Amino acid sequence: MSKLTDGLGEGLASGAEPLVLEYRGGIVENVHYGHACAVNETGDIVWQYGDPDAITFMRSAAKPIQALPFFLEGFDEKFGFTPEEQAIMMASHRALPYHVNALEGMLGKLGLDEGALVCKPTYPLDASARDALVAERLPQRRIYHNCSGKHLGVLATCIGMGYSLDDYDSPDHPAQRRIASLAAELAEIPQEDIRIGTDGCGFPVFGMPLRNMATAFLKLACPDLIADPALREAVRKVTDLMNAYPRMISAEYLICPNLLMDDNIVAKGGAKGIYCFGLKKERIGFALKVVDGSEDEWPIAVAAILEQIGYGNRETIDRMYRIGSPNILNDNGRVIGENRSVIQLRRGEAI
Repeated sequence: MSKLTDGLGEGLASGAEPLVLEYRGGIVENVHYGHACAVNETGDIVWQYGDPDAITFMRSAAKPIQALPFFLEGFDEKFGFTPEEQAIMMASHRALPYHVNALEGMLGKLGLDEGALVCKPTYPLDASARDALVAERLPQRRIYHNCSGKHLGVLATCIGMGYSLDDYDSPDHPAQRRIASLAAELAEIPQEDIRIGTDGCGFPVFGMPLRNMATAFLKLACPDLIADPALREAVRKVTDLMNAYPRMISAEYLICPNLLMDDNIVAKGGAKGIYCFGLKKERIGFALKVVDGSEDEWPIAVAAILEQIGYGNRETIDRMYRIGSPNILNDNGRVIGENRSVIQLRRGEAI
């Protein structure tokens, strides 16, 4: 076994199955492999494709969980944040003007300079927002980082709890320890079994099997499954904000807002191909991983999953196909190929 294939990498590649095929000129040019699974409220895997026990990192799919301590402590009442400012705590925002307004509002209410954030200065991920700043020769800023809302939420919690702000990104910081314990509780995994890595923004990230991520999103979608009433109420606040203010979570041309427009769905993706969502009425949580880390396949893959389980809201499925068109276009806008989902969900087995 080489160092390039041992550990998490080998486990993730093992058992992966084709998710999406890319056709050009009538032949398959690229194959995107991955895993998907769905968990129900009795703890059974009801649908699967690939390996439900494949281990990967939640990355930004964990942001709804990372925001929970703020709401558990009632700080949504303390700092006077608007609903939009609260919603951006769960975001992978694109630093569009309305995102920046919310972030600057949070800084002002916290009395912080953005230098308090450990995420590095950057330009917005949205191309139009970035190009406008570059054209005006304006500098990079920390709040343009797509994770800055999450950071401000944790900093607010630290201020409210009297914790140090200097090392708020450390896995040993009390704010991060509490987040990790909540992730373990919702995912139904012993905390010591969670693999800890470091995200691009500097925060700890949680490595666990896909089935546990699906379990966490089932509880985000169905908080009545949570025994602790305070945590149950905090989850409701987080997910209600995500559904009520979907455009704060990223950008309207991306998958998260287009799923969150459907009040029956709680959804959040993360870097390197991880996507999780929960269905409230159906009481199922899903986790999807594209092994090569691509995010382009998410809409088509999620649409195929929803179609195969007989999801009732066709408008949601159609939105997935609009933002993740099966057509491959060249630079001149001509259709020259096709993205085709080949997921075939299988009935799962009891855990």
